Amino acid sequence: MADPRSYRPATGDIPINPGVYRFRDEVGRVIYVGKAKVLRSRLNSYFANPAGLNAKTHTMVHTATSVEWTVVGSEMEALQLEYTWIKEYHPRFNIVFRDDKSYPYLAVTMGEKYPRAQVMRGDKRKDTKYFGPFYPAKAIRETLDTLLRVFPVRSCSMGVFKRAESSGRPCLLGYIDKCAAPCVGRITEDDHKKLAADLCQFMGGEGTKFIKELEAKMVEAVGRLEYEQAARYRDDVAALRRVFERNAVVLAENTEADIFAVHEDELEASVQVFHVRNGRIRGQRGWVVEKVEDVTAPEFIEHLLTQVYGEAAGDDRIPREVLVPVLPENVEEVGRWLHERRGSAVSLRVPQRGDKATLAETVRENAEQSLRLHKSRRSGDLTTRSASLQELQDALGLPVPLLRIECYDVSHVQGTNVVASMVVVEDGLPKKSDYRKFSITGEAARDDTASMYDVISRRFKNYLEEMADTAPVISGEIDIADAAEKLPARRFAYPPSLVIVDGGPPQVSAATRALTDLGIDDIYVVGLAKRLEELWLPDDEFPVILPRASNALYLVQRIRDEAHRFAITFHRKKRSVSMTTSLLDTIDGLGPTKREAMRKHFGSMKKMRAATIEELMAVPGIGPVLAATVFDALAASTPGAPAVNMTTGEVLD
Repeated sequence: MADPRSYRPATGDIPINPGVYRFRDEVGRVIYVGKAKVLRSRLNSYFANPAGLNAKTHTMVHTATSVEWTVVGSEMEALQLEYTWIKEYHPRFNIVFRDDKSYPYLAVTMGEKYPRAQVMRGDKRKDTKYFGPFYPAKAIRETLDTLLRVFPVRSCSMGVFKRAESSGRPCLLGYIDKCAAPCVGRITEDDHKKLAADLCQFMGGEGTKFIKELEAKMVEAVGRLEYEQAARYRDDVAALRRVFERNAVVLAENTEADIFAVHEDELEASVQVFHVRNGRIRGQRGWVVEKVEDVTAPEFIEHLLTQVYGEAAGDDRIPREVLVPVLPENVEEVGRWLHERRGSAVSLRVPQRGDKATLAETVRENAEQSLRLHKSRRSGDLTTRSASLQELQDALGLPVPLLRIECYDVSHVQGTNVVASMVVVEDGLPKKSDYRKFSITGEAARDDTASMYDVISRRFKNYLEEMADTAPVISGEIDIADAAEKLPARRFAYPPSLVIVDGGPPQVSAATRALTDLGIDDIYVVGLAKRLEELWLPDDEFPVILPRASNALYLVQRIRDEAHRFAITFHRKKRSVSMTTSLLDTIDGLGPTKREAMRKHFGSMKKMRAATIEELMAVPGIGPVLAATVFDALAASTPGAPAVNMTTGEVLD
């Protein structure tokens, strides 16, 4: 890896203007594109303290070997140039929404002699009416196929039309009554144009009119005893109702909006957008992207909008409203940029209440479900799991298959309330029944390495004791079923193939030393460091670097993140109980029994502080006088609360 100091530009050489910068690797490829209001301060942030950068940015500046910049006249120009370069270079450390296809529309070519209905992408054409956008394209194709039953407008290409015209025989759609067959004169030019206009009117939102007309015709046919014709009208009504239900109104009929939502974790982000036109959801679109670039939520939204609308133009592609979960970092510049792309004003805002906020929550739920489904598919696929485990085994050079993996993580706040977690993965899937939590006290809590040594020692000491206490069952001497019932619960008796510790060489050394002190030499240890997501083996000078897109890296990251989540949850619970206990201990008249009753009744310090005197009196053993004392003590301990004289009630300075 390159040393950032080797290519750091002199501070005085970097301009203080707005601009766009590019990092390049040793072969000249652009690996990151960024923009800045002040180029000097932004670029200096990469080089001032590289060790203090987050893992992904640290990797980027150590992969790069040069940096260059272009000064622009305004932040608006920087926004446009950044988008252009990201589309041109596809930098590996930028978030790129790769599924940015053009939107499919239902188009009716009213400018032609015989208008044609078709699904169309790309630039709009003159004298053509468009409805949409729709996503996926399959949805609008199915809708068009249904509509042709009632509005049999020509849908064939000009070549097919001319061949049918010259031969005097219509195509298949003409024979199955899904085309009025103007090519062979079954319908006049004017009548066919009226049919196309009716289709446009229906797609414009006036479906009720046509449904009522067909229902009236169906009643008339029944009155004339023409039951076959009535059945055809009945099926036509059902077809229009299906299409009409797909286009149900969810907002006011003049609403044109794109509603975005994002759900993310440490590794990936899921984005969903609902396209609302004329108050109806015309389409839905989604992406799941890897978070290769460390960005805030506002920066992420800015990247999203520039890439989604970068190739769109006109009021038909960019709606009047763009609703987002958080406003982008440069909201004014992005707003002006959208205004220019659309050609008229665009309202860029966060919905706060009402129907739009409700629909935005629905979009967010879709994003959350999409990310969950994406992860379950990756982790749930047997072939992928097997390949991930085999890839990890090969990368680490281990001679045994990784049937069981245990991961350990230590959590604390400045050395207080130190805890650790153990999570278990068997055959690539979590086994939550084997998860364990550890409280660490005394000398073992002095630092992370001592804590890791303590946890590994305790876990595998239990393993050795349980193995020693378990007598072998010999068939013929004792009934095996009876022996199994008499065996103690074996909580730690199944050893792992691999132990993963959260950390680098110090944590790996501590875990290895703990196993060696117990006489265990057949369990392998590896550390996963967050800095560069590298794997450290015992006594190895250099780490193992897995490819960023490898399933093995995804597997160990997922295991590490699960251990971190489990440890953090336990730490927060323990800290909350500790804080509650320490405060309640100081209140006169509140003994151990009543303190425990308070904790069970409210569950958290936050709920205790929010309780009224009447609610405190609901706790068994708490009377009016003691409730008032507890209420005053909790109020005085609330962060930011003024100091109060408990006797007089006077607020102190």
